[in-house]
Amino acid sequence: MGAVLEARRLNKSFGAVTAAADIDVSIDEDSVVGLIGSNGAGKTTFINMITGYLAPTSGQIVYQGREITGFKPREVTALGICRSFQIPQLFNTLSVTENLLVGVEIASRSTRADSTSRASERAQVEQLIERFNLGGYATQAAAQLPEGVRKLLDIAMAVAGRPKVLLLDEPTSGVSAEEKFRLMDMVMSALKSEGVTVLFVEHDMDIVSRYTHRVLAFYEGRIIADGAPAQVLQDAEVRRYVIGEHVPASARGEADRAAH
Repeated sequence: MGAVLEARRLNKSFGAVTAAADIDVSIDEDSVVGLIGSNGAGKTTFINMITGYLAPTSGQIVYQGREITGFKPREVTALGICRSFQIPQLFNTLSVTENLLVGVEIASRSTRADSTSRASERAQVEQLIERFNLGGYATQAAAQLPEGVRKLLDIAMAVAGRPKVLLLDEPTSGVSAEEKFRLMDMVMSALKSEGVTVLFVEHDMDIVSRYTHRVLAFYEGRIIADGAPAQVLQDAEVRRYVIGEHVPASARGEADRAAH
């Protein structure tokens, strides 16, 4: 299984403020990677650079062996890297079906309006509605949807672009504790069936533990831990700077010795 996405010594500065520092990471195809860190740690900056919303100050972004550093968001999306947002980006006056039709039409870049292309787009929308269990909301305006359903619709619209890589920014934020696992079960099942590599930002460590193969922990723009969830979530620096637990000096010393 080869790398689908690579960041090579990626840096981003805003004046004197460093938002990303020497990020050097390779993401394997078909993996599910969690990005964790406190607010301002650099997670969203990393996603914004990968998806073209921010240009790195230095370094390279490589997708399927091709450098895409500096590509615009639309160019990145067209290559197969899509994203959802912490605050769902929906057309609030349109129904669920109409939102998905817009997503499919944008993704297809089709200028044809013949019945064949329209029928294909409708079929794709129906498939997305079924896959994300949105049938009960198909005719409802996006503004009237519960927050968990809005999240599902936003992710379904990203999937309409038929991504190879999907980046999710806090998919469970604003979703009730009762709903979050049901939402993630549905999302992960749908994405697995599409063969999508997933990176998602998340503050809920239960979600991270349950759904990821690998975790990248960010602190002050750097990746301070990278590995399996059980390993990373027990790392002394991660417990101190990300999870917010007090780590005794003796435990930090043991972790440092183990690292060396």
